[in-house]
Amino acid sequence: MPNNVDTPTEEALVPVHVDHLLLDGELAAENAWCVSYDAVNLPEQRPAFVPLTLWQANKQDEELAPLLLSDTELNAELAAELNPLPAVAIDFPSFTDGRGYSIARLLRERFEYAGEVRAVGDVLVDQLDYMRRCGFNAMALRDDQHPEDALRLLNSFSVRYQTDVEERQALFERRLATSE
Repeated sequence: MPNNVDTPTEEALVPVHVDHLLLDGELAAENAWCVSYDAVNLPEQRPAFVPLTLWQANKQDEELAPLLLSDTELNAELAAELNPLPAVAIDFPSFTDGRGYSIARLLRERFEYAGEVRAVGDVLVDQLDYMRRCGFNAMALRDDQHPEDALRLLNSFSVRYQTDVEERQALFERRLATSE
């Protein structure tokens, strides 16, 4: 029988624990959270980020938090459900998949989410500055990424031209305001 490409492999269902976590611009001393992509079974490891539907069915478990896959449609109803939570993870299945940036930016700007927004999955050091500008304050690095490089690259830009979730005015607008 042919393997269905939509069915995750057993290996993909094993909870993932990442050693290198950047939190609020610094290397976190520890990362207690694991990430489970299994949408049916709760992981034994806790605390855990689990797929949205599994979290919704088990909201009473305070050791679980939602994992938003890149195809999650973020609407006002879902945002209201997420807003009181202390943490949400957004998956990057591939570093070329940019939908997670949009989800984070919508959470922060449109829906005013104030908790931790964590990037998980295929997270590379050269994405970190963009992630932070879109609203991520926690990034779980892929295992082959070096945390020293991540910290250096995360702080490599002192001035940005465009707006982001922290800076609402473009550089030219800031310059105009100071010249008046």
